[in-house]
Amino acid sequence: MSGVRAARGYLRAHRRTSAGWTDWYTRAAVALFAAALLGGSLGSVLPSAARDVDPSQAGAGLALVALAYAGFLTLARRFGPVALPAADASWLLLSPLPRRSVLARSAATLLVLALAAGAVLGVALLAVLGLPGDAPAALAGAVLPAVAATVGGAAAAVLAQASPPWDTGLQALIAGSTAAAAAALLLGAGPGREVRAAVADATPAAGPALAVAGAVAAALLLRLAWGALDRVPARSILDASTRTGHVTAATVGLDPAALTWIAEEAHWRGRTLRSRPWPARAARPAALALIDWRRLARRPGLLCALLASAAGPALAVAAGAAPALVAALAGAGAVTAAAAGTTGARRDADDPGLARLLGVAPRAALAARSVLPLLLGGAWLTLALAAPSIADGTAWWAFGPAAAPALAAGALRMARRRPVDHAMPTLDTPFGSVPTGPVLWAATGFDVAALGCAPLLAALSAPPTAIGPYLAVQAVTGVAVLAAYLAAARR
Repeated sequence: MSGVRAARGYLRAHRRTSAGWTDWYTRAAVALFAAALLGGSLGSVLPSAARDVDPSQAGAGLALVALAYAGFLTLARRFGPVALPAADASWLLLSPLPRRSVLARSAATLLVLALAAGAVLGVALLAVLGLPGDAPAALAGAVLPAVAATVGGAAAAVLAQASPPWDTGLQALIAGSTAAAAAALLLGAGPGREVRAAVADATPAAGPALAVAGAVAAALLLRLAWGALDRVPARSILDASTRTGHVTAATVGLDPAALTWIAEEAHWRGRTLRSRPWPARAARPAALALIDWRRLARRPGLLCALLASAAGPALAVAAGAAPALVAALAGAGAVTAAAAGTTGARRDADDPGLARLLGVAPRAALAARSVLPLLLGGAWLTLALAAPSIADGTAWWAFGPAAAPALAAGALRMARRRPVDHAMPTLDTPFGSVPTGPVLWAATGFDVAALGCAPLLAALSAPPTAIGPYLAVQAVTGVAVLAAYLAAARR
């Protein structure tokens, strides 16, 4: 450890700038602001902790908490979870210094993030279950098991980074959390109501025992993870450091498009793919679009994620969300699903010279590439609106095929948008200055989709007695928006 301290001290002594009192003041102010926000959220949650919770909403809330935990584990596994800054990864990591000492600071940062995530999940769990009794006891009974779960999950992610068997176990834990989310939805219907009532009655008595068992398991996993830091391969840490550095640079530079390219290139890097002969000239537009189909077929995990995310609007309805929020969630999810099939259009927009070399007219290529996002967006929306909690005896699923052309137009516009223009002016709002460049970049694509899906959004926001007129208008509007977008496309 002394060698690592000496090396870091040498680096600090030779930096051009060092942290001054303004930096420390900013950090303290941010910490106090975060504490004030957390205190305000606790103040709004704790008074309602003893309320009676609808079993259907409790099941949906538990499903959201389980999905959030699965997302935390997925992010921890995806980004390392142990990573280093670029200088430390290129110099200290490959030096003779003890690897555990080099990674100690990153492991401490990971522990702090896990504690914060556990606190957030615990407060969400308290709001979902509505535990009766004393407020501090209820808060401790919800937060302590959640903190133990996130800390143990972070430790398991470190062990997975050092050992393939642990990585398999972590994937099983993520799959189990997702399955638990699906099972939690059953708590709101039929026999699940009795199960939920039994769980709620047993929670106050089993809370301390659950917290103690979770703390013991988390402590054991932390001890194993601390011992495994010396065994984490350097290649794994370098890869994690590179990914984290790219994400940090894209976030600081307000360039979200770089994140998708990083993920895309990281997925295909190192994979050996079979090639096929280029077809005849007459079939070149369709063959050009076929590349997107083959690319998507080689990513079954992405297809499974899209299929699972179709339950999002139904989950929001079960949780008691407002109709406007359900409409926004359905629209955003459908456009996102359609955008999964627009990688080729994005590459053509970034490098139009390659499309010209292929001898395909830009408008013909764009029309051929619109088929896959049309089918993806329409299928996703059909599945999402066919859920019993949304349909309620009404053929809402028919809006999926009717809105599919508008979703494809929005996804193609999103794929072909220009980089963020940071030279645009900022707007002064009550919440501070808002840069218009990133806001307009984020709205590009969703604006066309919202325009083309206006009848669907209006029907979902205020459900009418008959959806027939809305459905007819939606079918005409969707086709008109896609045709207008293809006609206006210049390249």
